[in-house]
Amino acid sequence: MMINLPNIIFGTSALGNLYTTIEEHIKHQIVASCINNSKDIPVFDSAGKYGAGLALEVLGRSFKALGVKQDQILISNKLGWYRVPLEGNEPTFEKGVWKDLKYDAIQKISYEGILACFYQGNDLLQGYTPQMVSVHDPDEFLKAAASIKEEEQRFKKILQAYQALAELKAQGQVKYIGVGAKNWRIIEKISQFVKLDWVMIANSLTLHSHPKQLINFINTLTEKGISVVNSAVFNGGFLIGSDYYNYAYVDKESAEGKELHVWREEFFKQCGEQGISPAAACVHFGLQFKGVKSIALNTSKPEHVERNLSLTKEKIGVEFWKRLNEKGLIKIDVSAPF
Repeated sequence: MMINLPNIIFGTSALGNLYTTIEEHIKHQIVASCINNSKDIPVFDSAGKYGAGLALEVLGRSFKALGVKQDQILISNKLGWYRVPLEGNEPTFEKGVWKDLKYDAIQKISYEGILACFYQGNDLLQGYTPQMVSVHDPDEFLKAAASIKEEEQRFKKILQAYQALAELKAQGQVKYIGVGAKNWRIIEKISQFVKLDWVMIANSLTLHSHPKQLINFINTLTEKGISVVNSAVFNGGFLIGSDYYNYAYVDKESAEGKELHVWREEFFKQCGEQGISPAAACVHFGLQFKGVKSIALNTSKPEHVERNLSLTKEKIGVEFWKRLNEKGLIKIDVSAPF
């Protein structure tokens, strides 16, 4: 049975000071707005990587302050990053992206490592526990291998991590097991060995990037009853005006940077002519694929929560997609269902 998820689930990387520092009381307002504006049980997606556990801490403190009960929320904790002391001026992971952190985080993907991340995450959540868990960034874990042999050893550790999660599920400590990664090919590989309940693809199925092979893979997941959450549909914010594409700064003077900016300028132009917000276009595009149950949206402003939830209600006709196709902005045949 597929997990019953709303169209929009709440990403929490901003609570971990992604790109900018946010005052604690503003973060509490963001969480409160997510809860107050949700018609269904709100789903919060977090990870030990987000601010080296800061996002988890803020969630837990916010839930407690609001008097939220465990059964009133659904928490997803992507496991694999473990909080450690900060020894330098900034964390060692994703340098330049996270601001004003007091801790660092290291990857711990193994049987023992994933359990350590799970229990540390529960402590950071102030006693709240995630119903959904996954192995976070297995693609980065494999990419760090220095040789093919080491990569094979690391993949065995990933499978051992899933053994630990399966045991947690059998014990009733969690309900659903999944995977979250930017490289969807790694998700595809893991799905051949692990019984998954859900997957989260990041930076992979967006209006700017949507490979046919990935669409076919999502159809396969759907046939298996696996729920798909589409994350980072703005490619790290760039598609709606940010200077970062997939969490890396875009240099306008580089050839790749110029190409990205030319694409975005034309995209903004088409949206403006049709009276469609770029954010709504990205969200609608990401949801139109069969099998995609939810879009994960993150915000640093409490007043934007209600707006994010309303994005799915904005009307976008097929003519808009045809126009984007004609301009070479998307590669989807809009005459057939996505």
